Amino acid sequence: MQWVFHAPVYDREGNKVDTDKQNACAFCRTPAATSYKELFERQRKRIDADDPAAIHRLAYDYIEGKNGCPQDYTKALELFHRAGKLGNAGSYGDIGFAYKYGRGVEVNKNKAVHYTELAAIGGNEIARYNLGNNEVDLGNIDRAIKHFMIAINSGDNESLKQIQTLYKDRLATKEDYTKALQLYQAYLSEIKSSQRDKAAAFSDNYRYY
Repeated sequence: MQWVFHAPVYDREGNKVDTDKQNACAFCRTPAATSYKELFERQRKRIDADDPAAIHRLAYDYIEGKNGCPQDYTKALELFHRAGKLGNAGSYGDIGFAYKYGRGVEVNKNKAVHYTELAAIGGNEIARYNLGNNEVDLGNIDRAIKHFMIAINSGDNESLKQIQTLYKDRLATKEDYTKALQLYQAYLSEIKSSQRDKAAAFSDNYRYY
């Protein structure tokens, strides 16, 4: 069994490379893992090398109790802190979620907001979206729109939907909604490529719009 996590690879003439090369990383050409044991061993090496993405992924293994990890929210929280300090902004958002709902810690709304803000400052659009929703709940619509606009600029479709809802409820202006649409279209134009379009046509899992 082999795992391929990317679209087919093409040479400079537009021809597909052979099967063996397809079963390799599109960037470093490392052959794909052929077993779960090999896959997990590679992840362990990345964790030992302080790879924040691998550490973040391991934290979710503990949250979900899978891939040989017992369900342990406290351990997951430790890993999120480690990944966050190494630059994984999304991990701070997960810590904020833990404090908001009491996963591995006591509920603490102030800390929940603090860590969500850290994630947003680090560029995590989901955290920015969550901050926008917090401001909506507090009735601070202008602040909410600012958060949503920043998230939309990073491609967050849910923030666009929120501004659309605010516009329908007459809480956001037509100018706000127009700006949101323009930001989202600019984001799509920036990331658009023929490879992305082919992947999106192949499966909804690969849609980027």
